[in-house]
Amino acid sequence: MSFEFQGIDHVQLAAPKGCEIKARDFFGIILGLKEIPKPENLQGRGGCWFQCGNQEIHIGVEEDFKGAKKAHPGLVVKNLEELKKTLLANQIMIMEDIPINGRNRIHVNDPFGNRLEFLEYI
Repeated sequence: MSFEFQGIDHVQLAAPKGCEIKARDFFGIILGLKEIPKPENLQGRGGCWFQCGNQEIHIGVEEDFKGAKKAHPGLVVKNLEELKKTLLANQIMIMEDIPINGRNRIHVNDPFGNRLEFLEYI
C-alpha cells in the first residue's frame, strides 16, 4: 500500500445555528478546552473550534440539525473522577458505562444532544 493513516486531525460535531455561546460555555468553560481560531475563509459558516490534546473538535452549524445519539467521539481524559465532579457541578447528566479493555468510561450529551464519551485508561 502506498499510503498510511497517521491519526485523526479533528472530529466535527454538528450544532444548530446560533450555537456558539453554548458551545463556548460547554467545551471552553466547563470542559476547559482552549478555543482556537477558525481559518478566515471558514469563519462565515458559524460554529467554533477547540483544541483537545493533539486533535481538534470542530463545532459546525448544520441546517435541520438533530443531535447524534449513537455516533460519538471517544475523548481520553486523565482523572475521570474529577471530570465527573465538574460535570455534575454544572448540572450535566452523566451516563455511567461498564469498563472496556482497561478503560473506565462515561457518556454525556453536549448542549445540542450530541453524545460524547470520556474514557480513562486504567
